[in-house]
Amino acid sequence: MVRMNIPATKKADPLRLNKYPWYTPRFWDGMRTRTWWKLMWRHRFDWSLSRLHIAMGSLLLVPFHSACYRWQERRWRRKVEATSIRQSPIFVLGHWRSGTTFLHELLVLDDRHSCATTYECFSPNDFLSTGKFITRWFGFVMPKRRPMDNMAAGWERPQEDEFALLNMGIPSIYETLAFPDHGPQNLDSLDFANFSAQEIRRWQDGWMWFLRRVNFRDPRRLVLKSPPHMARIPTLLKLFPDAKFIHIFRNPYDVFASSVRLWQALCQTQSLQSLKPQDWDELVLTLFERLYEAFERDRDSIPAGNFCEVRYEDLVANPLEQIERIYTQLQLDGFADARAAIQRHLKAVGHHRVHRHALTSEARDRIAERWARYLHKYGYC
Repeated sequence: MVRMNIPATKKADPLRLNKYPWYTPRFWDGMRTRTWWKLMWRHRFDWSLSRLHIAMGSLLLVPFHSACYRWQERRWRRKVEATSIRQSPIFVLGHWRSGTTFLHELLVLDDRHSCATTYECFSPNDFLSTGKFITRWFGFVMPKRRPMDNMAAGWERPQEDEFALLNMGIPSIYETLAFPDHGPQNLDSLDFANFSAQEIRRWQDGWMWFLRRVNFRDPRRLVLKSPPHMARIPTLLKLFPDAKFIHIFRNPYDVFASSVRLWQALCQTQSLQSLKPQDWDELVLTLFERLYEAFERDRDSIPAGNFCEVRYEDLVANPLEQIERIYTQLQLDGFADARAAIQRHLKAVGHHRVHRHALTSEARDRIAERWARYLHKYGYC
């Protein structure tokens, strides 16, 4: 990765994160043994001494997940494979820190909708056999708040299915979080550039394997959220021609600063390495460009009645009004029934305090230059 050494914000204060105990689960803990060893071998076991406890914790846990995977498949595989996903999913599309989590959580409040939970994405190989036990008796190991924005966290909250792909050994950009000093990993997994037909088919098979098990556990309509899906529209439509898509977008200057913080926070809490200086600015700029280049190229392939957009600032200002508009535009039933649940949720969470970042002039100039098309198209000039 090219290191430009341009700070994102005016203040160089260290990142302030929620403090997690040593037993807090890491992403790699839910892998099967073979997947874990392959990950470590690819990076030549380049652990930092100060992070050795993370690696050793995973090493102790992955045999448990391997054993439970074999039990799960013997018990449920035939039933799962005989069950089809009857309702095409609803996909929430948007770059990291664009409000995708907020929108995702509002949509799954509808009793007609389901989602992949944090535990299912953490233990994608065996959640049917271990989910009830772990979420009931080991809820205390999960932090109550996310490290980067203080939003609620927990085993049963909605989660990105991209983490499930990571733990299944399917190429994912999130491999970067394990060994960040080795630079960005699996960038081509965002849009399948340079993937062979066999590699794309392997990705599809693995992803569908996971979704079938999630849908077997709860047959309601899935609402899925994962930023890399922005660049996978042709593949998503091939698998689910009638799927619904909601694109949420936000002020790019806020997206940039918040995304830099996100990658820093996740690496500091999850990484197997003590971080060297990284050019997080360049990583965020590159990921944004790559996702939106593919998205703008492919968005017109989505049938008009199955696609809508929402501005983050409008969603935060009038959540009920925007959710109702989404339901109307996508011809989704049940908003009247979901309204009460959404109102209760909004009242419970109250006003979320958003981190404010004072960008340097250099950072703002890079955003204006690199993301100019986005700025003009979405009205943030």
